Amino acid sequence: MKTVSVVVPCYNEEENVRAMADALREMFAAELPGYRYEIIFIDNDSRDRTREIIREICAEDPDVRGIFNAKNFGQFNSPYYAMLQTSGDCTVLLAADFQDPVELIPQYVREWENGYRIVIGIKKSSRENKFMYWLRGCYYKTIRKLSDVEQIEQFTGFGLYDAAFIRVLKELGDPTPFLRGIVAELGFKRKEIPYEQPERRAGRTSNNFYRLYDAAMLSITSYTKAGIRLATFIGAISCAVSFVVAVIYLIMKLIWWDRFPAGMAPMLIGMLFLGSVQIFFIGMIGEYVLSINQRVMNRPLVVEEERINFPEEKAKPKEKEKKKKKDVREEHAKAGRKRTEGNI
Repeated sequence: MKTVSVVVPCYNEEENVRAMADALREMFAAELPGYRYEIIFIDNDSRDRTREIIREICAEDPDVRGIFNAKNFGQFNSPYYAMLQTSGDCTVLLAADFQDPVELIPQYVREWENGYRIVIGIKKSSRENKFMYWLRGCYYKTIRKLSDVEQIEQFTGFGLYDAAFIRVLKELGDPTPFLRGIVAELGFKRKEIPYEQPERRAGRTSNNFYRLYDAAMLSITSYTKAGIRLATFIGAISCAVSFVVAVIYLIMKLIWWDRFPAGMAPMLIGMLFLGSVQIFFIGMIGEYVLSINQRVMNRPLVVEEERINFPEEKAKPKEKEKKKKKDVREEHAKAGRKRTEGNI
């Protein structure tokens, strides 16, 4: 019997986690009775009762697992890390707020059984704020045009991923992963299923301007050269225009020496324009440098505080690895002693 792993990232979702667990279990019982399930809730340092409720669900059902992060590691690292902890034949990623419809999972599984290793949902419409939906659409179109890799419009990460693709993610070792870009760049042949995004079932979204900006900058710095190229082009154009204007002013001043006051206004306007352009692109270059710095530091995706219902061999991979290395060292030491005794 195949196992379907479901990853549900959480942050202050006390009103949704139990309903999500119940909805998933009911869906598996009714729509996918021939599959085992593994539900992993990963909590990103919630400040409400989310962890308490996850503990209660895990106590009721051994196939529901929990991972509690030591702090908030961001909206991308936490779900990505949880995907790497799954043990199923495929992994489904969906949000805890029911904006990713649970009823699409059986369709994802059918397409997976038909041979697609990646099955993703594409938002064709949304019941959220119309302006935000339009703004997201503009963002996706811009990234798609600027990126060297063809990006997927209106894709949030909601989808099914075969175990073979999960192995690809494990081998990447990217400390600042952007799953949407990775699926477009490194993913297998995929099936795209359109859906209408519903409103949140309950609670308030944790997304704000800073989080949306962070997501936009991560995609821009990871998959486009547009910021650096734009700085080069605009800098070259501004330099050329400034040189031409300077030559024209010099000629006019030489011809009409007494009647042509240069004035301070053109100089101030030019200085302010060039200064603002420089500051803007220093900030843009800083975003690229920050992205490089985060990757060079190679810090862990998340640091766990606690995990629940995971098998022992999976719960302590570091201890197992240390024991394995210790055994290898002991074997080498024994072999060295035998060689020494033989020489004597």
